[in-house]
Formats: sequence, C-alpha cells, structure tokens
Amino acid sequence: MEKTSPVEILVTKEPPHGAVLRVMAVYKKTEHLADVVRRCPHHQNGDAADHRSRLIRVEGSQRPQYLEDYNTKRHSVTVPYEPPQPGSEITTILLSFMCNSSCMGGVNRRPILTILTLETSDGQLLGRRCFEVRVCACPGRDRKTEEANSAKPQTGAKQVKKRKSAPATDPDMCKRKSSSSTDEEEVLMLPVKGRERYNMLKKINDALELAEKEAKNKTRASKVLLPSSGKRVLQKAERSDSD
Repeated sequence: MEKTSPVEILVTKEPPHGAVLRVMAVYKKTEHLADVVRRCPHHQNGDAADHRSRLIRVEGSQRPQYLEDYNTKRHSVTVPYEPPQPGSEITTILLSFMCNSSCMGGVNRRPILTILTLETSDGQLLGRRCFEVRVCACPGRDRKTEEANSAKPQTGAKQVKKRKSAPATDPDMCKRKSSSSTDEEEVLMLPVKGRERYNMLKKINDALELAEKEAKNKTRASKVLLPSSGKRVLQKAERSDSD
C-alpha cells in the first residue's frame, strides 16, 4: 500500500498530439461491477488531499487530473501521454494504490481490475489493457501462500459422506408368510419414505386385498360340484331317462 508501482506502456505507433492515459479501478466480479471502487473510511480520514477517496494515484507527473464520471460516479485519473525516452521503446507511469485489498468498508477482499486506456484529447479510444491487482501488506508472504495452495493436489481432499440409516419399517407392513404360500401369496416388505405416502400405498394395498377376497368368494359361490358317478346333474324342467 502507498508503494510506487511502475507500469510500462508500449504502443505500435505514435498516438496523436494531446493523447492522454486514463487509469481506472473496477471490481472484477459481475455482482460488484456496478459498485465504485473507493478507499476505506479509515484511510480517507487520515489523508488531507482533495482526492483522498481515490484508490489510485499517479506519481511523478505534474499534470494528473482526478475525474469522476457524471453518470456512473466512477473515479479515474488521466495524465498526458509522453513518448519514450531516447533509446527506449516503452513509456513508464508510476501508480500508487492507497488502500489494502483487505480493508473493511473499502475493497473488502473483492478482486479488482486496473483498466489502462490510451485516448485522444476528445475521448476517442486508441488502446486498452487491464490487469488484476491485489494490494497487501506482505506481498512475498501472500505469494508463497498462494503457490503452496496451488501446489497441493486437488484430489487429496477427504470427502465426508453421511451414512444413510436404514429406513424404519412399519409394523403394519410386516406380515408372516404362510408355509404353503405360492409366489403370488408371498408377503414382501417395501420401505416407504413419509407417513403420507405410506398411508396412500396402504389404502391401495387394502383395496387390492379386498377385491381379491371378493373375487374368491364369487368363485366359490359359482362352483357346481359334479357327482362322482359321472351322471349329469339334472336341471329344472328336465326328466331322467328312467322316467
């Protein structure tokens, strides 16, 4: 934080006279994209500068302009584009980030992007680049921690699975099997989840058993026993051969 960071700029051709470089910070994630990146209240209160709410400042230039968009309220800072020094192909600007990424009430650990644009004096876009930034108190320590975490095998994580308990069986569903039962008379147990579903299935089962019982009674009533001698059973209005 508050450390000067050089940013090197390489252009394919010389921009027109009066071109400017604009630097802006935005949040990376979509859910935070509409929020304006500001410094936390703690660091703002300890700064007397007019642009104390800005996260990014430009150092080493006498003509920075700190702007705020009328519609989006986003903060940006512009500096005139300066051609590279003799013997060099790049232009360098110095940026300072005035708040840590972990500051509560400010960035609050949300990833941010720094957008760098090259524009003409009337606002026409000539070039654009962006890079992710994280401002921390101990960059070396955080870098080692990230490298160690990325080196850990992802498949080594232990997965804890909940043991499924055996579903409770209702006493009404447990029936004894008779010794002389056939396949269709075999009694089976079906675990059912939920009392409401069980009652519904029980009603269906009771209705099927009642229908089966009535069908058996009708079959027994309609059966006619034939005589053992093999003679035909006389019906009404029939006479025997002896008559």
